[in-house]
Formats: sequence, structure tokens, C-alpha cells
Amino acid sequence: MAVRKNILLYPLSVAYGFITGLRNFLYNSDILKAKEFNIPVICVGNITVGGTGKTPHCEFLINLLKNKFRVAFLSRGYKRKTRGFIIATPSSTTKEIGDEPMQIFMKNPDILVAVDGNRIRGIKNILNQKPDTEVIILDDGFQHRKLKPGLSILLTDYNRPMNHDHLLPFGELRESIKNIYRADIIIVSKCPDDITPIQRRIVQREIKKAPYQNLFFTSISYDNPLPVFNSDSDSSLLFSPDKSKKYLNVLLVTGIADPEPLAKYLNNKSREVKHLCFPDHHTYSKKDISRIEEAFRNLPPGEKIILTTEKDAVRLKEMFNIVPDELRAFFYYIPVRINFLNNNEKDFNNLIINYVGKNKRNNRFS
Repeated sequence: MAVRKNILLYPLSVAYGFITGLRNFLYNSDILKAKEFNIPVICVGNITVGGTGKTPHCEFLINLLKNKFRVAFLSRGYKRKTRGFIIATPSSTTKEIGDEPMQIFMKNPDILVAVDGNRIRGIKNILNQKPDTEVIILDDGFQHRKLKPGLSILLTDYNRPMNHDHLLPFGELRESIKNIYRADIIIVSKCPDDITPIQRRIVQREIKKAPYQNLFFTSISYDNPLPVFNSDSDSSLLFSPDKSKKYLNVLLVTGIADPEPLAKYLNNKSREVKHLCFPDHHTYSKKDISRIEEAFRNLPPGEKIILTTEKDAVRLKEMFNIVPDELRAFFYYIPVRINFLNNNEKDFNNLIINYVGKNKRNNRFS
């Protein structure tokens, strides 16, 4: 995603920087007090607009911790149609809790998933209703200065370096780059798998991390496509293992902040890819489904499917009655997972588990 460079917006960025800078100064100086809790709270956030991979990193943390601790996940539930504190249930919808919390809940029904725009109220409600909770993962809470997390993880996209960006609305920074020092861990996400040691050192030098901060590099990988609607559909032969044989035509449907990595991946796997790109967190309508159906019909002859993202699949599943029967069998989504580079996954895991183990209430490891 390109950084906006309309020079007419620069004065607004200066004003925005003054306001956010003053607010951060008041919190950094303890003139405004931040709330702390006597339970581990891990914040996963960024200082840039757009996708840096927060959801797959949150999922990684959940999978790392849920077999050892009682985990809760708290999000604001972006673009939901409700307000206040809500706990996800099997009957919840994306309109009630948002697509990302819904995705987390569908994959992790054994943990508590909740939404609340007021993070302090959300944590209080979690602890009131589930007092045995041992760790809370807070999604996109880096700018929520009223709350002081116990451990803060900051993500930055390798392809959109935050240190080369500008403040909103001239650029895509939510706050000044100097605020990265509030983070305990910095993760450079969406790195190429073959990133060299020299490239890593250049990134580390440009970020100018503090000695107390841990820096990690992650890449994303795509698992085998899975059916959106028909659970018995076979996806094992969607892509040929022989890279020279590209027989599949793909209609890619996305409503995420940064679909380019997925589009690039599919272009290397498929004979032809047509991309219908909708806005991030897009709510699909009957008109959108008709547009998808028409684009699918217009793909070249031969084997063809519709591929979407995991987050889009959550929203599309709720359109079951609108999607024509004959189209459902062609809908697949591609799960995303993260990989720690340079064999540093064990170091990251130890940091997280040691923090939670040493700080949870009634600590078993004391």
C-alpha cells in the first residue's frame, strides 16, 4: 500500500502530530494516569494504518498460550454494529462482534473472546465474568494510552517501514515514530523468506531500537485452501506441486487492508488471476455476490475457483442464503500463518511464556 503524499495534507499532519504528541507527553509524564491490572495483558498493535498482520500474530500467541494458561482475547470489534461489552458465543455474528474477533472465536471456541471499545471496561468485565482468566491478549491497543499493558508488541510491515513514513493524513502513521519505545517487542512482519543477514541489520539500524527492546522478523505463509461453504470439498489438488504446471484460473475476492502479498502468491501458482478488491472489513451485499458471480463466469475456460481470505470467509459464510447453490462449491479461503525467521521462534516463545508465568495471579511457577 503506497504512502499518501498529497502535500496539501501536510499542515493537517503537523496539527495531528501536535495533538497526539501532547497526549503522549501527558501520559509519559504521568500527568494523565494509565490503568494497570494485576494480570498479564499482552498488547499487539502498530503505529501505522493498514494491515501489518496483527490477527495472525494474535492467533500465534493464542495457540502458544492456551494449553498452558486460561486465555482471553479482547478487541474493539472494528466496524461492528453494536456497542459496549460483548462476549462471543456460537450465535454471534460479524455485525455484533466484528470479523476479526469472529475469526478468532471460530478457530478458538475454547477461549473467551470479547469486544469493547473501552479496553479498561472490557478487561474489568472479563475479570468479573471469568475471574480465573490468567492472561489477556489485547488486539490493536497500542494507542489506547488509558491502559498500560504488561507487555507490548509492536508490528511494522517490512514493505512499509514505519521509519520512512509520515503522520496522518499526509502519511500513514497514527503517532510519531519516537513512540515505538513504549514497545517491549518489535516484530518486522511480512518479510521475504530469503531475507539476508545484511538486510536484517539494515532494518535494525533504521529502527534504532532501544537496548531493552527485543526485535524479531516474521514472514507469512499460506496453507492449503479450505472450502468456505462445503466442508466436504477436496482442496488437495487445487494447486499443482509442479510449479511449471499452472492450470487453475482464480477469481480472488478480498476485503482486507493489504491484499498484494496474497495476489502475488496466487499469480505464481495459477494460470490467470482476476482480483475483485473491496475495502477493508467490507460487508458483502447481494449486489457484491452478483458481481462475484459474473466475474467468475467470465474467467477463461478450464479449471477455476474463487479464492478469498480467512477474514473475508467469516463474513461470506453469513451470506450463505444469498450465494447461489452452484457457486458455493467454488468458494475457498486460504489460511495464513506466521513464521519466525532466523530460528528465533523459541526465543520469542520463551519471552512470552516466562512473562505470563511470572506475572499471572496465584503464579504456579513462583
